[in-house]
Amino acid sequence: MRNLTFGDLMRRPEAGALLGLLAVLIFFVVFGGINFLKPAGTASWLNVAANIGIVALPIGLLMIAGELDISIGAMIPAGSMTVAILSGHYELPMIVGILGSLAVGIVVGLINGILVVRTAVPSLIVTLGMLFAVQGLTLGFSVLLTGTTSVALDAAPWAKFLFGHFISNSFQVIILWWLGITALYVFFVHYSPFGNWLFALGGDKVSARNAGIPTDKLTILLFVLSATSASFVGMCQAILFNSAQVSGGMIFIFNCIISVVVGGVLLTGGFGSVIGIFFGTITFAIVNQGIYFTDFDRNWSSLIIGIMLLLAVLMNNTFREKALSYSPKKKK
Repeated sequence: MRNLTFGDLMRRPEAGALLGLLAVLIFFVVFGGINFLKPAGTASWLNVAANIGIVALPIGLLMIAGELDISIGAMIPAGSMTVAILSGHYELPMIVGILGSLAVGIVVGLINGILVVRTAVPSLIVTLGMLFAVQGLTLGFSVLLTGTTSVALDAAPWAKFLFGHFISNSFQVIILWWLGITALYVFFVHYSPFGNWLFALGGDKVSARNAGIPTDKLTILLFVLSATSASFVGMCQAILFNSAQVSGGMIFIFNCIISVVVGGVLLTGGFGSVIGIFFGTITFAIVNQGIYFTDFDRNWSSLIIGIMLLLAVLMNNTFREKALSYSPKKKK
């Protein structure tokens, strides 16, 4: 068995994401001071990373499989409004609101997946249509059922504890969900046949189908995961902030895709890793929040964020090229 070398590690999908993470971390520690790593500072970017990360993980898997889901931008407020309307406005048991929120995600994911596998329409177009459809339904039903676009929610103590409270007054409990979900994805993607099917699907769908891989079922499952994850995040936000609104969520589309790409996933599919997506999400969150710890003019924040993320992506491209072009030397 060949020993694992430093070069082997640098050719892994998550190598560029890890180096990018270390680079931005050092940058903001230098220019933002030690406060950036104190509990309050760490919480500012970990909270952002957790909310984005839970959605970015299934989006990353979809991109590895050669698909994309942008309906998540509407699923977050849909999940939020569902639990608020059911358990807030109608005062049904909290479990009903939570299950209702997750059910909305499952249904939308099933529709997205079935439309993609049964038609020749690209997933980008299918989920773009679903994005506007869910937005309209969320707004329409909210006004029809409650007469307003903002609904208050007084969650039960157990729901607050599980989904919507601050640990040490700074860290959102959703961080623990993010870590646990990431661990599950690591196992299924990298240590089970599911992962082999996923990468085969992204590499060549026709060959994967001919090899006996259930490509249609796998694709539908990935869309269900992405929609349900977005609905789950929306639900957690409603429970945490005691209210829900029909607006918001659109920024998650871009934030998730950026995090996934920074994490080393190829837009063309077939290449990436869960750990890389995890690192990419933290990198984006640090860049997004770290600017407020520096003395830089806030008017230039978007430019600085854009440049740093571009550099991170270019670094990832370099490592991807090395990984894809590598062939082990034969012993003489």
